[in-house]
Amino acid sequence: MLKRGGRVILFLPKYSGRLLGPPLGLLSLAGSLRAAGYEPLIIDGALHSNHMAGIQAALDDALCFGVSLLTGPMIRDAIAASRMVRRLRPDLPIVFGGWHPSLQTAGTLREDFVDVVVRHQGDKTLVEIADRLAAGNGLDMVAGCWFKRDGRIIRNPDRPASPISDLAAPAYDLADFDEYADRGGGRKLPYATSIGCPYACNYCTDVVFYNRRFNAYDVSRVVEEVTSLVRRHRVDEVALVDSNFLVDVRRAVGIARGFLDSGLRFKWTFQASTDLLVRMSDEDVALLGASGVTHIGFGTESASPEVLTWMNKKHQNIEDIYEAARKCSQAGIRVTLNLIFGYPGEQEFHRRETLRVMSDIGTRFDNVTFSPNIFTPYPGIPIWPDLRERGLHEPETLEEWADIDLGSSTLPWLQGKPYETLRRSISYLILDNEVNKASRKSGSAAVKSVLSLLRKPLHWRLRNHSFEWPVELWLSVARKWMVMRRSLLTGQPLAQTLSRSA
Repeated sequence: MLKRGGRVILFLPKYSGRLLGPPLGLLSLAGSLRAAGYEPLIIDGALHSNHMAGIQAALDDALCFGVSLLTGPMIRDAIAASRMVRRLRPDLPIVFGGWHPSLQTAGTLREDFVDVVVRHQGDKTLVEIADRLAAGNGLDMVAGCWFKRDGRIIRNPDRPASPISDLAAPAYDLADFDEYADRGGGRKLPYATSIGCPYACNYCTDVVFYNRRFNAYDVSRVVEEVTSLVRRHRVDEVALVDSNFLVDVRRAVGIARGFLDSGLRFKWTFQASTDLLVRMSDEDVALLGASGVTHIGFGTESASPEVLTWMNKKHQNIEDIYEAARKCSQAGIRVTLNLIFGYPGEQEFHRRETLRVMSDIGTRFDNVTFSPNIFTPYPGIPIWPDLRERGLHEPETLEEWADIDLGSSTLPWLQGKPYETLRRSISYLILDNEVNKASRKSGSAAVKSVLSLLRKPLHWRLRNHSFEWPVELWLSVARKWMVMRRSLLTGQPLAQTLSRSA
């Protein structure tokens, strides 16, 4: 039954990189708003190049303009859209939410184009805000939000997190899966079986956002809902966005068995920590593979026990990384080991040890690739006091936070030659990933043998930390230029040319 009514615009700013599929966070908010009688309108800036025109066309009868964003470059698009809304509809409340506004609430509200910030889990809070706005009432004591009155920030108490099973289902019907597939996003379904992670890694925002509480659907709901969505939207791949899917191993195995017993065949992926996967038997991991798991991302971060201790990642040990790779290889599951370099206190000998271990793992298991990143100081993480003491400037405005990018380094302790050496080592890890991917895609035994030989000097360099005269990198760049030239001459799309030449 409709309770109030009115359009609520939900905007996801554009982001760099490949299209990730429908925005699950906004679909979740839309489900709760619609259940309460409102008309949610989702505008995905990553999907629609003309999203500014779409926002403008929807403003006339809107109840409020909502923006969800992460720290980093997407903030710039959020600022541009919000300033346009403020100019065209000065009376329209602008509500920010998501990870960055939750972790930097006061700083976000200091911007003149932000009226309200929804903190943490926003489903119930946003509905209550909409109720107050529709009735012409203020936001005093609306738990879970801060707002401005006469330029002064009013800090309402936080709202306790609700069990996710008590919230309305995400409004997946509002996502045009055909359009995402046409734009290169594939028929991919983002789905969360749980939120939260019990660990407290010092670099992670999850511990701040969810307070180490694991909040999950039961097995039957996940199996029933996912299989229904796969059928309805003809989904090829389900990307679980859980912080750590394997926190409850028995539950994870039950979900895999449910998918397998459904008779549907679809790919699914998730991320987890290696210590949890190694608790599973080889048979249970094989069940994951049989049920459709094609890829698992592990937050391994470092192979230096000292750095792992500084990260408060005591649950991670090196033997588990090898064992997780072995179990997954045996089950036919690809693995990505995520790495963080440049963590405060890390020295070059720590990085050498990480590269040595990862090179060894890459040599032993051809199902493993790596995702190396430089430490990014996200807002709210537990070690900010230490970062300030080390001379790191904490951004004060939204525009400054937009410059915090995963691929760049602003770390005072990682500059000059150490930084350039690290960048080159990361380039070699990425090149090894590319060769490994090409080998997996190739159906020719001869090609696989050649590519296996090509990986040997890459692994030697990584093991020995020897990056002078990077001939392999030069050849790789030359090859990419040749592929681009071929694409221009033939008129064939670059992505297609790269795929065929891999």
